Amino acid sequence: QVQLQESGPGLVKPSQTLSLTCTVSGGSITTSYYYCSWIRQPPGKGLEWMGAIAYEGSNYYSPSLNSRTSISRNTSKDHFSLQLSSVTPEDTAVYYCASALGYGSSLYFGSWGQGTQVTVSS
Repeated sequence: QVQLQESGPGLVKPSQTLSLTCTVSGGSITTSYYYCSWIRQPPGKGLEWMGAIAYEGSNYYSPSLNSRTSISRNTSKDHFSLQLSSVTPEDTAVYYCASALGYGSSLYFGSWGQGTQVTVSS
């Protein structure tokens, strides 16, 4: 069974870059049609899909976050990373990594990490 685990700092200062890593075990991030996603949930709000990196290395980002988001991967270590630049307190959220299978224009989510709280504050 695929398992995911987020890691990274829990506190980031405004205007800095938020960096998180997701380690995948029990599976390979290069498996065909496999998409590694980042999703967040601000306090009191719903889930927001931020972006994904596909099995062959293509990137897909939410239009609302595209200019500030970068997702990369290390295939030899089966982990993928999120960088969100120029953060503000509105970026405070629980951040999740998740795996999905892509079919057509849809993603079908499978395993999720437990989530990590990131607070943006000076």
